[in-house]
Amino acid sequence: MPLTLLVVDDDLGTRLSISDYLEMSGYMVISATNGQEALELVEKHQPHLIVTDIAMPEMDGFELVKRVRSQPGFRLLPVIFLTAHTSTEERIRGYQLGCDNYLPKPFELDELGVVIRALLERSQLIEAEWRSRINEPLSNHTSPRYKRHHFHSLSTTNIHLTEREQQVLNLLTEGLSNVKIGNSLHLSSRTVEKYVSSLLRKTDSSNRAALVRFALENDLIN
Repeated sequence: MPLTLLVVDDDLGTRLSISDYLEMSGYMVISATNGQEALELVEKHQPHLIVTDIAMPEMDGFELVKRVRSQPGFRLLPVIFLTAHTSTEERIRGYQLGCDNYLPKPFELDELGVVIRALLERSQLIEAEWRSRINEPLSNHTSPRYKRHHFHSLSTTNIHLTEREQQVLNLLTEGLSNVKIGNSLHLSSRTVEKYVSSLLRKTDSSNRAALVRFALENDLIN
């Protein structure tokens, strides 16, 4: 399964053009017309990145990011703001809330694609660093969050993975699509999908994002 991106914009044309471009780039895209819809999709689908407008009805982009960042599991979720208003005050407010990047409207889709790839790569590196830290011996200076995850890792029942499932899982955590995993392991996309389904079942994960998080938290990556 490809990485999941959430696109939030109340303008139908903008939402469709971004979604079509990202889907053609190999991502799975879910979309929402306002922040309230988006917040529900974040909790349900656990996307890898959010692209959102700021000015929207019911809940604007600022409030959306504020609420997303208030949840511990999404504090590092990459967020890109799209806006026709680029005042210094607005940019400062966005960065203070946790926005990772701004793109002023109108923007080039190719530029958006480059920014998304860069943020996703950085996100993978941060997760890898976080995983290395939770595997280190606990000290008095270790944060409560790391202690909780470390304890969860130690208390989790061992999960038996076949050699091929382990290979697929390792590549999943690198953000590779089924096609790229298949090319790397000389498997068809359909076969890769079967292994992913088996991994989801064994880890009791609802989707690929949840599977990767479970694998990282429980030291299932070789």
